Amino acid sequence: MVEFAPLFVPWERRLQTLATVQWVFSLLLPSSAQICTAIFVGLLFTRFWFISILYTFWWYLERDRPRRGGRRLDSIRHWHIWKYMRDYFPVLLVKTAELDPSRNYLAGFHPHGILATGALTNLCTESTGFSSLFPGIRPNLMTLNLFFRVPFFRDYIMSGVRLVSADKESGDHILSREGGGNLLGIVIGGVREAENTRPGSYKLVLRNRKGFVRLALRHGAALVPVFSFGENDAFDKVENLPGIWLRWCHNVLKEITKITLLRFIFRGIPQHNFVLLPSRGPITTVVGTPIEVQKTPNPSQEEVDGLHQRYLKELSRLFEAHKLKYNVPSDQHLEFC
Repeated sequence: MVEFAPLFVPWERRLQTLATVQWVFSLLLPSSAQICTAIFVGLLFTRFWFISILYTFWWYLERDRPRRGGRRLDSIRHWHIWKYMRDYFPVLLVKTAELDPSRNYLAGFHPHGILATGALTNLCTESTGFSSLFPGIRPNLMTLNLFFRVPFFRDYIMSGVRLVSADKESGDHILSREGGGNLLGIVIGGVREAENTRPGSYKLVLRNRKGFVRLALRHGAALVPVFSFGENDAFDKVENLPGIWLRWCHNVLKEITKITLLRFIFRGIPQHNFVLLPSRGPITTVVGTPIEVQKTPNPSQEEVDGLHQRYLKELSRLFEAHKLKYNVPSDQHLEFC
């Protein structure tokens, strides 16, 4: 049975919902790719064909931009629409230690959740006051290279929400900048961790993820553990057993886009069943104390393993220190896989 939303709700809540709708669908690659590609191709058959031609040249000249730090257009980061999206959940950013603007940082965001709401809201917009809490720090967030193959959309995520490509060259470029003040955010668990997302789950795909540690060692970038409480509670897991049509759709989508979305129940407009929209519920992103890292251009496996173990301990300590504040049962602990 379809569950309809209330007909009369405050206008403020309607704006929050609309802001979240545009955000969710802009991140759903199948829909965003189709729309942007259709516009790009469609213009070729109109009197505005020259726009697509000029954009093709622009795209060629800027082909390496996602690996070179993207572009910074702060006006989009300050759009009021992001504040409505923040208030939909709401999302809150909590600082537990200062970040020295003369240093560079690599921040590990956990958990991934479905849409990495905490990482995107806090690092890619100013809705939670990142620049006020951490003055002098310029945030960057890595995302799938696949997003940068879509015309027009690639420019939006680079210039507007400060996303960069998830590859070695991109990380090296940001963390090697002189003068400090650069923070590279990586949602380390990726697609595998997204598949584990379910309310009340604290399972992180992290035990064998050590590339970020090696990257931090090579550049001497301090490691910052970050945990978003409530991230996994925005979506409800549904059964997806082998042999059913949902499992087949999920596997096809994953093969094409490397993104997992079909295994979850979302809310909708004007009903609560069939449109991709997360449930309302607080998401609190807690930024931990930086772990000092000695610059080691060619780190050994032993050095990587040692720093990785220290990171796991600091992340667990951060989780244990704050979990009771954000309604996590005392008997719940982080599980690394």
